[in-house]
Amino acid sequence: MTKSIRFDRRATADHVLAGIDLTGKHILVTGCNSGLGRETMNAFAANGASVIGLARTLAAASKACAEASPVCIPVACDLSNFASIAAALVTIRGLAIPLDAVVANAAAVNLPSLEIRYGVERQFLTNHLGHFMLVNGIADLLRDGSARIVMVSGGASIDHAPSEGIMFDNLDGHQFYDPSVFYAQSKLANALYAKELSRRLAARGIAANSADPGAARTRVRTGVFARLFAKSPARAAATQALLAASPAVSGITGEYWSNCQVSQGNALLQDTALARRLWDVSQEILDHRRTDAAALQRAA
Repeated sequence: MTKSIRFDRRATADHVLAGIDLTGKHILVTGCNSGLGRETMNAFAANGASVIGLARTLAAASKACAEASPVCIPVACDLSNFASIAAALVTIRGLAIPLDAVVANAAAVNLPSLEIRYGVERQFLTNHLGHFMLVNGIADLLRDGSARIVMVSGGASIDHAPSEGIMFDNLDGHQFYDPSVFYAQSKLANALYAKELSRRLAARGIAANSADPGAARTRVRTGVFARLFAKSPARAAATQALLAASPAVSGITGEYWSNCQVSQGNALLQDTALARRLWDVSQEILDHRRTDAAALQRAA
Protein backbone atom coordinates (compact mmCIF):
# COMPACT_ATOMS: atom_id res chain seq x y z
CA MET A 1 0.00 0.00 0.00
CA THR A 2 1.71 3.15 -1.21
CA LYS A 3 -0.86 5.85 -0.51
CA SER A 4 -0.32 8.10 2.48
CA ILE A 5 -3.50 8.72 4.46
CA ARG A 6 -3.32 11.85 6.62
CA PHE A 7 -5.99 10.87 9.12
CA ASP A 8 -5.55 9.04 12.44
CA ARG A 9 -7.57 8.06 15.53
CA ARG A 10 -8.44 11.70 16.25
CA ALA A 11 -10.34 12.12 12.97
CA THR A 12 -14.12 12.14 12.85
CA ALA A 13 -16.43 11.00 10.07
CA ASP A 14 -17.00 14.65 9.15
CA HIS A 15 -13.23 15.30 9.03
CA VAL A 16 -12.47 12.48 6.61
CA LEU A 17 -15.27 13.60 4.28
CA ALA A 18 -14.62 17.35 4.51
CA GLY A 19 -14.81 18.97 1.08
CA ILE A 20 -16.00 15.79 -0.66
CA ASP A 21 -19.19 16.25 -2.70
CA LEU A 22 -21.29 13.08 -2.49
CA THR A 23 -24.24 14.47 -4.42
CA GLY A 24 -25.65 11.76 -6.65
CA LYS A 25 -24.03 8.97 -4.60
CA HIS A 26 -26.18 6.20 -3.13
CA ILE A 27 -24.83 4.52 0.00
CA LEU A 28 -26.44 1.75 2.03
CA VAL A 29 -25.82 1.69 5.79
CA THR A 30 -27.04 -1.00 8.20
CA GLY A 31 -27.80 -0.06 11.79
CA CYS A 32 -28.53 3.51 10.74
CA ASN A 33 -30.66 4.37 13.76
CA SER A 34 -28.02 4.57 16.49
CA GLY A 35 -24.35 4.80 17.38
CA LEU A 36 -21.80 4.52 14.61
CA GLY A 37 -24.36 3.76 11.94
CA ARG A 38 -26.20 6.97 12.67
CA GLU A 39 -22.97 9.01 12.74
CA THR A 40 -21.89 7.46 9.44
CA MET A 41 -25.22 8.09 7.73
CA ASN A 42 -25.33 11.67 8.96
CA ALA A 43 -21.83 12.36 7.63
CA PHE A 44 -22.72 10.96 4.20
CA ALA A 45 -25.98 12.91 4.10
CA ALA A 46 -24.28 16.13 5.17
CA ASN A 47 -22.07 15.84 2.09
CA GLY A 48 -25.00 15.31 -0.26
CA ALA A 49 -25.33 11.52 -0.46
CA SER A 50 -28.64 9.70 -0.56
CA VAL A 51 -28.44 7.01 2.10
CA ILE A 52 -30.50 3.85 2.16
CA GLY A 53 -30.74 3.44 5.92
CA LEU A 54 -31.49 0.00 7.35
CA ALA A 55 -32.69 -0.65 10.89
CA ARG A 56 -34.54 -3.50 12.59
CA THR A 57 -37.87 -1.69 12.28
CA LEU A 58 -39.22 0.71 9.68
CA ALA A 59 -40.10 3.18 12.44
CA ALA A 60 -36.50 3.32 13.67
CA ALA A 61 -35.10 3.61 10.15
CA SER A 62 -37.65 6.28 9.18
CA LYS A 63 -36.89 8.45 12.20
CA ALA A 64 -33.12 8.32 11.64
CA CYS A 65 -33.41 8.95 7.90
CA ALA A 66 -35.81 11.87 8.35
CA GLU A 67 -33.40 13.51 10.78
CA ALA A 68 -30.43 12.98 8.44
CA SER A 69 -31.81 14.21 5.10
CA PRO A 70 -35.05 14.30 3.10
CA VAL A 71 -33.40 12.19 0.39
CA CYS A 72 -32.48 9.31 2.72
CA ILE A 73 -34.52 6.14 2.24
CA PRO A 74 -35.57 4.00 5.23
CA VAL A 75 -35.78 0.22 4.96
CA ALA A 76 -36.71 -2.31 7.64
CA CYS A 77 -34.16 -5.11 7.95
CA ASP A 78 -33.74 -7.39 10.96
CA LEU A 79 -30.41 -9.08 10.29
CA SER A 80 -31.29 -11.97 12.58
CA ASN A 81 -34.34 -12.82 10.48
CA PHE A 82 -33.85 -14.26 6.97
CA ALA A 83 -37.43 -13.41 5.97
CA SER A 84 -36.86 -9.78 6.97
CA ILE A 85 -33.63 -9.67 4.97
CA ALA A 86 -35.38 -11.18 1.95
CA ALA A 87 -38.10 -8.52 2.20
CA ALA A 88 -35.46 -5.79 2.51
CA LEU A 89 -33.74 -7.10 -0.62
CA VAL A 90 -37.02 -6.88 -2.54
CA THR A 91 -37.45 -3.28 -1.38
CA ILE A 92 -33.87 -2.25 -2.18
CA ARG A 93 -33.89 -3.90 -5.58
CA GLY A 94 -37.23 -2.27 -6.30
CA LEU A 95 -35.62 1.15 -5.94
CA ALA A 96 -33.58 0.38 -9.08
CA ILE A 97 -30.72 2.52 -7.74
CA PRO A 98 -27.06 1.70 -8.48
CA LEU A 99 -25.09 1.56 -5.23
CA ASP A 100 -21.82 3.40 -4.69
CA ALA A 101 -21.07 1.88 -1.28
CA VAL A 102 -22.34 -0.46 1.41
CA VAL A 103 -21.39 -0.05 5.06
CA ALA A 104 -22.23 -3.22 7.02
CA ASN A 105 -22.28 -1.63 10.45
CA ALA A 106 -25.10 -3.21 12.51
CA ALA A 107 -24.17 -5.73 15.19
CA ALA A 108 -25.38 -7.76 18.13
CA VAL A 109 -22.81 -7.41 20.90
CA ASN A 110 -21.88 -9.79 23.72
CA LEU A 111 -25.30 -11.37 24.22
CA PRO A 112 -25.23 -12.61 27.83
CA SER A 113 -26.97 -15.92 27.20
CA LEU A 114 -26.96 -18.33 24.29
CA GLU A 115 -29.62 -17.60 21.67
CA ILE A 116 -30.01 -19.94 18.69
CA ARG A 117 -31.89 -19.31 15.47
CA TYR A 118 -31.71 -21.26 12.21
CA GLY A 119 -29.34 -23.60 14.04
CA VAL A 120 -26.66 -20.97 14.73
CA GLU A 121 -25.78 -18.63 17.59
CA ARG A 122 -27.39 -15.19 17.19
CA GLN A 123 -24.25 -13.01 17.17
CA PHE A 124 -22.82 -15.03 14.29
CA LEU A 125 -26.25 -14.98 12.63
CA THR A 126 -26.77 -11.22 12.93
CA ASN A 127 -23.26 -9.92 12.46
CA HIS A 128 -22.05 -12.28 9.75
CA LEU A 129 -24.78 -14.40 8.14
CA GLY A 130 -27.29 -11.57 7.96
CA HIS A 131 -24.80 -9.30 6.25
CA PHE A 132 -23.60 -12.16 4.04
CA MET A 133 -27.15 -12.66 2.75
CA LEU A 134 -27.79 -8.93 2.40
CA VAL A 135 -24.57 -7.90 0.66
CA ASN A 136 -24.51 -10.89 -1.68
CA GLY A 137 -28.13 -10.13 -2.55
CA ILE A 138 -27.31 -6.61 -3.74
CA ALA A 139 -23.79 -7.16 -5.10
CA ASP A 140 -25.03 -6.84 -8.68
CA LEU A 141 -26.34 -3.34 -7.88
CA LEU A 142 -22.85 -2.09 -7.01
CA ARG A 143 -21.24 0.18 -9.60
CA ASP A 144 -18.45 -1.54 -11.50
CA GLY A 145 -15.12 0.23 -11.28
CA SER A 146 -15.83 2.40 -8.24
CA ALA A 147 -18.14 0.87 -5.61
CA ARG A 148 -16.92 0.05 -2.10
CA ILE A 149 -17.99 -2.44 0.55
CA VAL A 150 -17.04 -1.83 4.18
CA MET A 151 -17.47 -4.64 6.69
CA VAL A 152 -17.24 -3.29 10.24
CA SER A 153 -15.07 -5.70 12.21
CA GLY A 154 -13.28 -4.84 15.46
CA GLY A 155 -10.39 -5.36 17.82
CA ALA A 156 -12.22 -8.28 19.41
CA SER A 157 -11.51 -10.21 16.20
CA ILE A 158 -7.83 -10.06 17.15
CA ASP A 159 -7.93 -10.31 20.92
CA HIS A 160 -10.69 -12.81 21.67
CA ALA A 161 -11.43 -14.87 18.54
CA PRO A 162 -10.97 -18.66 18.76
CA SER A 163 -7.49 -19.89 17.84
CA GLU A 164 -8.91 -21.71 14.81
CA GLY A 165 -10.76 -18.57 13.74
CA ILE A 166 -14.24 -19.93 13.13
CA MET A 167 -15.67 -22.76 15.23
CA PHE A 168 -17.42 -24.56 12.40
CA ASP A 169 -18.23 -27.49 14.72
CA ASN A 170 -19.76 -25.21 17.37
CA LEU A 171 -21.70 -22.55 15.47
CA ASP A 172 -24.75 -23.35 17.61
CA GLY A 173 -22.83 -23.13 20.89
CA HIS A 174 -23.68 -26.72 21.87
CA GLN A 175 -20.11 -27.37 23.06
CA PHE A 176 -19.76 -24.14 25.05
CA TYR A 177 -20.88 -20.53 24.94
CA ASP A 178 -18.89 -17.46 25.91
CA PRO A 179 -20.37 -14.11 24.83
CA SER A 180 -17.05 -12.39 24.09
CA VAL A 181 -15.63 -15.35 22.16
CA PHE A 182 -18.72 -15.68 19.98
CA TYR A 183 -18.85 -11.95 19.39
CA ALA A 184 -15.15 -11.96 18.42
CA GLN A 185 -15.76 -14.91 16.09
CA SER A 186 -18.51 -12.95 14.32
CA LYS A 187 -16.25 -9.90 13.93
CA LEU A 188 -13.45 -12.06 12.50
CA ALA A 189 -16.03 -13.52 10.13
CA ASN A 190 -16.84 -9.98 8.96
CA ALA A 191 -13.18 -9.35 8.14
CA LEU A 192 -12.73 -12.74 6.45
CA TYR A 193 -15.84 -12.09 4.39
CA ALA A 194 -14.40 -8.75 3.25
CA LYS A 195 -11.19 -10.51 2.20
CA GLU A 196 -13.11 -13.05 0.15
CA LEU A 197 -15.34 -10.35 -1.35
CA SER A 198 -12.26 -8.40 -2.42
CA ARG A 199 -11.03 -11.45 -4.34
CA ARG A 200 -14.39 -12.32 -5.89
CA LEU A 201 -15.21 -8.75 -6.93
CA ALA A 202 -11.74 -7.71 -8.08
CA ALA A 203 -12.59 -8.26 -11.75
CA ARG A 204 -15.43 -5.73 -11.41
CA GLY A 205 -13.17 -3.12 -9.83
CA ILE A 206 -15.13 -3.10 -6.56
CA ALA A 207 -13.20 -2.55 -3.32
CA ALA A 208 -13.99 -4.50 -0.16
CA ASN A 209 -12.28 -3.71 3.14
CA SER A 210 -12.92 -4.28 6.84
CA ALA A 211 -12.71 -1.64 9.55
CA ASP A 212 -12.06 -1.65 13.28
CA PRO A 213 -13.90 1.37 14.72
CA GLY A 214 -12.22 0.98 18.10
CA ALA A 215 -14.03 1.12 21.42
CA ALA A 216 -16.74 3.74 21.22
CA ARG A 217 -18.96 5.53 23.73
CA THR A 218 -22.30 4.23 22.49
CA ARG A 219 -25.45 2.91 24.14
CA VAL A 220 -23.72 -0.47 24.52
CA ARG A 221 -22.88 -0.90 28.19
CA THR A 222 -19.21 -0.32 29.05
CA GLY A 223 -17.39 0.17 32.33
CA VAL A 224 -16.60 3.66 33.60
CA PHE A 225 -12.84 3.15 33.17
CA ALA A 226 -13.26 1.88 29.61
CA ARG A 227 -15.47 4.82 28.70
CA LEU A 228 -12.73 7.27 29.72
CA PHE A 229 -10.53 5.95 26.91
CA ALA A 230 -13.24 5.18 24.36
CA LYS A 231 -13.73 7.20 21.20
CA SER A 232 -16.74 9.38 20.61
CA PRO A 233 -19.15 7.88 18.06
CA ALA A 234 -18.05 10.56 15.57
CA ARG A 235 -14.41 9.43 15.83
CA ALA A 236 -15.29 5.74 15.85
CA ALA A 237 -17.21 6.22 12.59
CA ALA A 238 -14.28 7.87 10.81
CA THR A 239 -12.60 4.76 9.38
CA GLN A 240 -15.76 3.31 7.85
CA ALA A 241 -16.73 6.71 6.40
CA LEU A 242 -13.24 7.07 4.90
CA LEU A 243 -13.35 3.63 3.30
CA ALA A 244 -16.83 4.11 1.88
CA ALA A 245 -16.53 7.54 0.33
CA SER A 246 -13.10 9.18 0.33
CA PRO A 247 -11.03 9.43 -2.88
CA ALA A 248 -7.96 9.08 -0.65
CA VAL A 249 -8.43 5.30 -0.47
CA SER A 250 -9.56 4.72 -4.05
CA GLY A 251 -8.33 1.42 -5.44
CA ILE A 252 -7.35 -0.07 -2.07
CA THR A 253 -9.07 -3.39 -1.38
CA GLY A 254 -8.77 -6.48 0.78
CA GLU A 255 -7.29 -4.67 3.78
CA TYR A 256 -8.09 -4.46 7.48
CA TRP A 257 -8.17 -0.86 8.75
CA SER A 258 -7.92 0.77 12.16
CA ASN A 259 -7.70 4.47 13.04
CA CYS A 260 -7.97 5.37 9.34
CA GLN A 261 -4.83 3.39 8.49
CA VAL A 262 -4.17 -0.09 7.11
CA SER A 263 -3.54 -2.41 10.05
CA GLN A 264 -2.41 -6.02 10.43
CA GLY A 265 -5.53 -7.46 11.98
CA ASN A 266 -5.78 -11.12 12.94
CA ALA A 267 -3.09 -13.27 11.29
CA LEU A 268 -5.89 -15.60 10.14
CA LEU A 269 -6.98 -12.95 7.63
CA GLN A 270 -4.17 -14.24 5.43
CA ASP A 271 -5.70 -17.74 5.43
CA THR A 272 -7.50 -17.81 2.07
CA ALA A 273 -8.71 -21.38 2.66
CA LEU A 274 -10.42 -20.31 5.89
CA ALA A 275 -12.13 -17.39 4.13
CA ARG A 276 -13.33 -19.67 1.32
CA ARG A 277 -14.61 -22.26 3.80
CA LEU A 278 -16.50 -19.56 5.72
CA TRP A 279 -18.11 -18.44 2.45
CA ASP A 280 -19.08 -22.02 1.51
CA VAL A 281 -20.47 -22.88 4.95
CA SER A 282 -22.41 -19.61 5.10
CA GLN A 283 -23.93 -20.31 1.69
CA GLU A 284 -24.83 -23.85 2.75
CA ILE A 285 -26.68 -22.53 5.81
CA LEU A 286 -28.67 -20.11 3.66
CA ASP A 287 -29.39 -22.75 1.01
CA HIS A 288 -30.55 -25.21 3.69
CA ARG A 289 -32.89 -22.60 5.14
CA ARG A 290 -34.37 -21.85 1.69
CA THR A 291 -34.91 -25.58 1.11
CA ASP A 292 -36.71 -25.91 4.47
CA ALA A 293 -38.87 -22.85 3.72
CA ALA A 294 -39.81 -24.19 0.30
CA ALA A 295 -40.76 -27.56 1.79
CA LEU A 296 -42.98 -25.88 4.37
CA GLN A 297 -44.66 -23.83 1.63
CA ARG A 298 -45.40 -26.96 -0.41
CA ALA A 299 -46.77 -28.72 2.68
CA ALA A 300 -49.09 -25.79 3.36
